[in-house]
Amino acid sequence: MPVKVCELRHIQSLPQLYEAMAAQLPLPTHFGRNLDALYDVLANDVVGPFEIIWRDTEASRQALGADTYATVLEILQTVAEERGDVTLDIHH
Repeated sequence: MPVKVCELRHIQSLPQLYEAMAAQLPLPTHFGRNLDALYDVLANDVVGPFEIIWRDTEASRQALGADTYATVLEILQTVAEERGDVTLDIHH
């Protein structure tokens, strides 16, 4: 089965993150566009395998704020750890 790729670049806000992910991964229509919902859909609803590539993370950390950036990164890392068919690739 081919691997779906979600490439995040120049993420400056949570709405932009949600839009980028929804455009590249088959997120369900009930996706609530909040961080809890992001974890839920990535952990349970998106059929794998898929890879999330996040580029320019230092700029994203500055734009999102350190706390929000850390929370998003933790969600993505947790999903990758919990699922055997998800890869996370972070580029600073």
